[in-house]
Amino acid sequence: MATGYSRGHKIYYDGKNWRYCDNNEIDNGLRACARCGKLPTPDGYDACLGYIEGVSSACCGHGVCKPIFIMEEDK
Repeated sequence: MATGYSRGHKIYYDGKNWRYCDNNEIDNGLRACARCGKLPTPDGYDACLGYIEGVSSACCGHGVCKPIFIMEEDK
């Protein structure tokens, strides 16, 4: 079975949908971060990080792993 995390909450794939392991509900993206308790910003950034200039992707880690930052490439 494929498993992963959605904002720090353990999820699994049932063959059709990703579901939360703790209650079997479909992951609809509406759960808050397990670490800070906040939803993403309207622009989709992790609320505890917000916009970071020069970064193309960032994740706070949601209490599961260390934060990750991917810097934009120079053009």
